[in-house]
Order: sequence, then C-alpha cells, then structure tokens
Amino acid sequence: MHYSYSSLSTGGVDQHNRCLGNRAWCVKDICGIVCVIMTWLLILFAEFVVCGLILLPSYRNYSLFSSINMFIFQALAFLAFVSHLRTMLSDPGAVPRGNATKEMIEQMGYREGQMFYKCPKCCSIKPDRAHHCSVCQRCIRKMDHHCPWVNNCVGENNQKYFVLFTFYIASISVHTLFLVMTQFAECVRGDWRTCSTYSPPTTIFLLLFLTFEGLMFGIFTIIMLLSQLNAILNDQTGIEQLKKEEARWAKKSRLKSIQSVFGRFSLAWFSPFTEPSCRHKFSTHFYSV
Repeated sequence: MHYSYSSLSTGGVDQHNRCLGNRAWCVKDICGIVCVIMTWLLILFAEFVVCGLILLPSYRNYSLFSSINMFIFQALAFLAFVSHLRTMLSDPGAVPRGNATKEMIEQMGYREGQMFYKCPKCCSIKPDRAHHCSVCQRCIRKMDHHCPWVNNCVGENNQKYFVLFTFYIASISVHTLFLVMTQFAECVRGDWRTCSTYSPPTTIFLLLFLTFEGLMFGIFTIIMLLSQLNAILNDQTGIEQLKKEEARWAKKSRLKSIQSVFGRFSLAWFSPFTEPSCRHKFSTHFYSV
C-alpha cells in the first residue's frame, strides 16, 4: 500500500517545494542551488582530469589497467550522481502544512485535553521525532539535518540515498587519489613533457587541484558516512543527538534500524534506483491512500 503526501486541509497534493509537474521535490533555496552546481562541477572536473589526463593518454601502454580503472571510476561517478539526484529530488518526509485546524483535530479523533504537538511555523500537527526545517519551511519526519550540498533535508524518506551519496563520493575520492599517485609516479620516473598531453605546469596544477579535491571530499564524506551509520545503528537522528533528546520512542534493534532505512539485506542496498522494501505504515490522519 502506497501513501502519498496529501494535505487534508486542501484535499489535494501540497504543491509547496514541488517541481516538474508536481512529480519531484524541489527546495527553492539559492544557497543550496549554488552548492549543488558546485558539486556537479567538481565531479565534472574529476571526470576531465582522470579521463583526459590520466587514463585515456596511457591507454595504449596500460590498456588493461586503464580499462579496469575507467570502468570503476565511471561506475562510481554515475552512482554518486544518481544518489545525489535522488537525495535532492525526494520528499524527505514532509508533514502537510496547515493540518492543525480545528476540523482536522476533530477528524483525527483527538479529545479535549489530549496532548499533541503543533508546529507554530507551518501550522501542522507534528508526528513524533519530526522537526521543523527553516530552509524547507516544513516539518520533516526523523529529520537528521539540512544539507546544502544536496539542497534538501535528510529525513525518513531519503536517508538511504544520502548515505549512498556519501559512500560513493568517498569511494571515488579514494580511487582518484590512487590514480593521481600512479600518474605522479609515472611522471617522476619518466619525463614530465611526455607523461601527459598537457604542458608540465598545467599537468602539475591539474593533479594538485585534483589531489586537494580528493582529500577534501574524501575526508568530509567519510566522516559524514560514519556519522550517518552511527545515527542509524543507534536509532537516533543528528538533531536528536545534538539536542541530547531523551528517547520517547521505543528504540529498535540495530538490525531493525538498518532495515528501516535500507530494507532487507540485498544488493538493492547499494542501488540508488530502488526504494527500501520495508516501509512504515504512517497514520492516515497525515496521509491519504
């Protein structure tokens, strides 16, 4: 059974933060859009240097080495790009705005004096573990944090894609550093004028900048990946850890926590094209079938 995100107050699909004919989630934040463009440009720069300077020119001499590494690099880059898109264009788990009306409260069956949480900023009834994001201007279920590099919140519905994005960027960074060291070693052993199709100063600049990019993104994404996995295993989001919130919910085991994000173990864990097979059934007060 699939639950679509619908606002009961309007009877239709909430078009806030939506684009592409209401088929995709889009946060219209200038800072986030700039960060997304920078991320894509840095991936393209790595593509240019790795393919145009390191692998393709040496194809004749090291055809097997170049072919294997070209396949690995392109596969990682493609999966990283798709994971980034899925994280950016997926609804992170937004609670419909404006559902905290008197009519909705009565329809949900709340009795007089019964306690529930209402967000004063988006006028919504907040489910447990939901937090308001000032950039998305919505309450997000199990919000971990808002990441400008994907121009979106990381929440209940897109955490898998964000973890995959950090994993593949970390992998491509390590692979890139290996290729840069290989190229440096070849140039040092031979002649800088013949080890590259570019002039020695240009070759050194491109390799050094790619090294800096690989180190920066590698360290950042590895730290982020480990923090995400730690939060998932402990069934506690980044915001809950930061605010040191006491667990008012029944914490799941580590296996159940991982399955709630990735689904049952299979190769689909590593695919940004598949959704987790285990999805929670949320209250129909918030979602229409």
